[in-house]
Amino acid sequence: MAEVLFYHLTESRLEEALPGLLERSVQRGWKVVVQTGTEERRDALDTLLWTYRDESFLAHATDREPHQADQPILLTTGMANGNNAEIRFLVDGASPPDLTSYARAVFMFDGHDAMQLEGAREQWKAMKAAGHAVTYWQQTPDRRWERKA
Repeated sequence: MAEVLFYHLTESRLEEALPGLLERSVQRGWKVVVQTGTEERRDALDTLLWTYRDESFLAHATDREPHQADQPILLTTGMANGNNAEIRFLVDGASPPDLTSYARAVFMFDGHDAMQLEGAREQWKAMKAAGHAVTYWQQTPDRRWERKA
């Protein structure tokens, strides 16, 4: 079963928090899939990961491009695991595929969006019922992550 983490964004936007989490995942040697709720969000994250910091970028591709299996980070709107990732990030209320083949899954949700909050609550219940090890993390005022459950 996967370790499933819920990251409750309260102090920053997804675009500010996600790149650092992706960097740490890649530094651990993990391949990553980021599943978005819409093509527009996928495409916005595609641009962001090339430009989010002046001195670096995160190598990645989208599910529209060839050679997905070679990518350290794959951005998708679908359920496939095109790069055989160990960790899957789900953002903007994306519905997860079966997560048992992953070491870790991370649901990131905006604490100021009622629909995302409700969706996260439903996913929490579903992940616990499926037998996954589930933890809940919330941002502190200094934008660090604090385990709450």
